[in-house]
Amino acid sequence: MKKLLLLCICLASTLTTKSQTEDKKWNFGLHGGIIQYNGDLGRDWYKTDKTMYGFAGVSVSRYLWKYLDISALYTRGTLGYDSGITGFKSDFSHITANLRFNIIGSDHVVSPYVFGGIGAILFDRQLNFHKRKIDTTFPVAGAGINFRLTPVVSLNFQETFVFTNNDNRDGIVSGKKDDYLMHMAGITFNFGSKKDADNDGVSDHNDKCPDTPAGVAVDKKGCPLDRDGDGVADYLDTCPDMAGTALMNGCPDRDKDGVTDADDRCPDLAGTIALKGCPDTDGDGVADIDDRCPDTKKGNRVDATGCALDNDKDGVLNDEDRCPDAFGPASLKGCPDTDGDGIADIDDRCPNTKGTMENKGCPEIAKQDVVRITYIGSKIFFENNSDKLKIASLVLLDELVKILNKYDGANLFIDGHTDSNGSDAFNQVLSQKRTNSVRTYLISKGISDSRLTATGFGESKPIADNKTAIGRAKNRRVELKIAY
Repeated sequence: MKKLLLLCICLASTLTTKSQTEDKKWNFGLHGGIIQYNGDLGRDWYKTDKTMYGFAGVSVSRYLWKYLDISALYTRGTLGYDSGITGFKSDFSHITANLRFNIIGSDHVVSPYVFGGIGAILFDRQLNFHKRKIDTTFPVAGAGINFRLTPVVSLNFQETFVFTNNDNRDGIVSGKKDDYLMHMAGITFNFGSKKDADNDGVSDHNDKCPDTPAGVAVDKKGCPLDRDGDGVADYLDTCPDMAGTALMNGCPDRDKDGVTDADDRCPDLAGTIALKGCPDTDGDGVADIDDRCPDTKKGNRVDATGCALDNDKDGVLNDEDRCPDAFGPASLKGCPDTDGDGIADIDDRCPNTKGTMENKGCPEIAKQDVVRITYIGSKIFFENNSDKLKIASLVLLDELVKILNKYDGANLFIDGHTDSNGSDAFNQVLSQKRTNSVRTYLISKGISDSRLTATGFGESKPIADNKTAIGRAKNRRVELKIAY
């Protein structure tokens, strides 16, 4: 009963952890347990009513791989056997070197393992006559299980089978070799510095994202959190709770028009960024949802409601209206026709008098007036070798003014000619001066200068022979022509 109580105390009071990691590769442990004998005198293994002695120990181990550790274990205690009739007992020191295989890896909370190794036992006090104090233990093998309590501390239970090369520790030779079973529990501590280049709390060897910016929250793999699972980390995600695309900074864009749903006035219809994601069928710059005239002809200017402009409200749109600010019929492209002659005022030389298309909206010039103008031109005379008009010519020019006022849309062409007397240059200048004199006089009588064109031709266009006096007289002339 006392031995059973001792076993319970050992198991309850000694803990172990051997769960090393890439970050904490070194492990130091404190151990305790009981040891049982198997040999020529009998077999105590797993028998609670037989001989049990206690021991304590320390260990040091080194992480090699998540599945593999190497360790050294030193234990100090008492071993022996007592049948009540015969037996033996000795204090011992045992040291082993073991290679341990973690069956599912050392990075689990619960981690079973198996191990094997070699060692030696030093006996302090003998109850037999064997002279050697040291026995070789080979193999040393067993199994155990780790329970990780914290990243540093773990609880461990282990069974260790110790097979020796000696058959005389129990005082009997030529029988079974003396073997032992150690029931052990303990507590160990992991040591080592964790390498974490980006300081995100995840060691470099476990960090799948080793370059995470400082201060960014990460998951167990060291990668920035991505709550919506759209591949855009929360710290870069404008919409961290809604799956989106990297192109839209993590925000959704159902219609793929480049405007996020949150900013898209028409999230299910592809549109333009300028119109906040809404389409514009007629291309007038007004979104369809705001457009009162969604089928406006492309290119027409529109108002704020999307309808084509018609400033003068004449039914002709501005972009088709030649006179967008003046009311006019569609037949004249929106331009008015004051005199009703079918010619728009904008094209009508005589907008207040009915005329014809041939005369640009002006009335026909009476034949007798054309004849009279020609006659007046033939009766205009100047002082000899001068551009000064003779008095008799002024009376005829006054009559010409009255005719021109009847046809206020008509233009008058004044052509001056000379005979061949004198040089060409002199005659050219003289003819121009004389036509200018006529033009100046008409302007002084109220005729617009824009209606008068004066041209001197000198002696270049004779109509008679300059060798005779009669011919030269005919060549010295002024010709007047009226036209629209």
